[in-house]
This record gives sequence, C-alpha cells and structure tokens, in this order.
Amino acid sequence: MSRIDAKFADLKTRGKKAFVSYVMAGDPDFDRSLEVVRGLPSAGVDIIELGLPFTDPMADGPTIQLAGQRALEGGMTLLRTLELARAFRTQDDTTPIVLMGYYNPIYSMGVDKFLIAAKAAGIDGLIVVDLPPEEDEELCLPAQAAGINFIRLATPTTDDKRLTRVAQNTSGFVYYVSITGITGAAEADAGDVSPAVERIRTATGLPVVVGFGVNTPEKSRTIAQVADGVVVGSAIVSQIAAGKSTADVLAFVKTLSDGAHSA
Repeated sequence: MSRIDAKFADLKTRGKKAFVSYVMAGDPDFDRSLEVVRGLPSAGVDIIELGLPFTDPMADGPTIQLAGQRALEGGMTLLRTLELARAFRTQDDTTPIVLMGYYNPIYSMGVDKFLIAAKAAGIDGLIVVDLPPEEDEELCLPAQAAGINFIRLATPTTDDKRLTRVAQNTSGFVYYVSITGITGAAEADAGDVSPAVERIRTATGLPVVVGFGVNTPEKSRTIAQVADGVVVGSAIVSQIAAGKSTADVLAFVKTLSDGAHSA
C-alpha cells in the first residue's frame, strides 16, 4: 500500500475528505519553498502536490506560470525539486507527495534514472499533464512497476469511452479538473461536479479529488462534500507571490483545509 492509498484509507475510516495543496517547488526560492512545504501538514494538508517548474506549462494559468518562472529563474531544476522532496522527508515520512508537471524534464533526465531518484526522494505519485494514456509505456507503466502511483486527469469533456481508457492504468486517485480551461480561470460548482465525480468513481473504483476553481474555505467545503477530496493551488500560490510570510501562507492554507475537513 502506497502512502497515498494509506492516506485515503485513514481518512475514510475517520469520515474525512482529503485536502490537497499545490505549491510550486522553488517558488520564490529553494529555502522559502522548503519552509512552506514543511509547514503544510501542520496546516491540515493531507497530500502535497509539488509543482515541477517547466518553461511551457500548457495547463497552467498565469498565477502558476509566473510561479514556475520565478522558480526557474532561481535555479530550480528537476534534480533540485527532488532534493527538496528529500529534505522534506528527513522530517516527515508519512505525508504523501505527488509530483505534478510535464514530461520533457523527465524524458531529458531519462525515465529509469528519474524513477530511481524519485523513489529515493520519497515521491509517491506522478501527475504528468502531457502524457496521454496512449503513451503509458513511456512513464506510467514503469512508474507503477517502481511503486509510484500514476494519477490521471479527467475533465468535463471526458466521455465514458475515454474514461475507460483513462482509468486503465491509473492508481492512487483520479484528479477531476472541474472546469474546462487553465488553472485559476474560473470557479468550480458543486452541482456540476457531483455527477461527474460519481461517474468517475464508478468507472475507476478510485477516490476522486477535485481541483481547478477552488479558492475559498467555503468552496473547499462545498466541493469536498461531493468528492473524496479537494485540491487548491492558484489561491495558495497567489499568497506566496504576494510576499506573504510563511506563517501567513500556512494560516491561509489552514482555513482551506478546515473547510474541506468540515465537509
């Protein structure tokens, strides 16, 4: 059982929903980023989604794009991102970490080399936005063999035929993108999300976590009521971009996690 599986099993036992926070690795710099990431579990975060900076983040809106640019300008790389995860693991061996990014840096490093390094760094899952199910042999299947969950995205335009394909080699959970478009572009609506979550849960047998368009404690609560968990990214990254102190960023995260956990 992976850390992700164990986390969802524990939450289910306690009747709680998962709160997942996204932060960009290395934003605004390595030390500050590590400080924030280390504080996330105490702020109620169940799963950490760690963004891998990339020069062409096609699924990300301006907030996360700019965070990636800041990280890259500060010298952040794939290896440094794994170093950050390793540093986090020296103090926390239980909170799952999902690395979210794009395939190019992984391909450049080499899949086998990357998976060995990711496993050693304590990475539990991967979300690789630009690798469709048709390319499962590239990374998905090797990752699963290495004991790393490969998490797929489903969207409002994913029909039943496509969902079957998406579900085929997915593990850990399914990330449901609640809106059509980029991160931070609109707000999620629980009424629209609920039937989609049920359809995905039935098709996959996996927990369904909803992201994109969740930016307030109330929204976190209402979306968590109809899903197995909720992801907040842009709203948290915006706090970091505004120069808020680590304490203030984590206090904001706590309001969001409290919302999800009250569902």
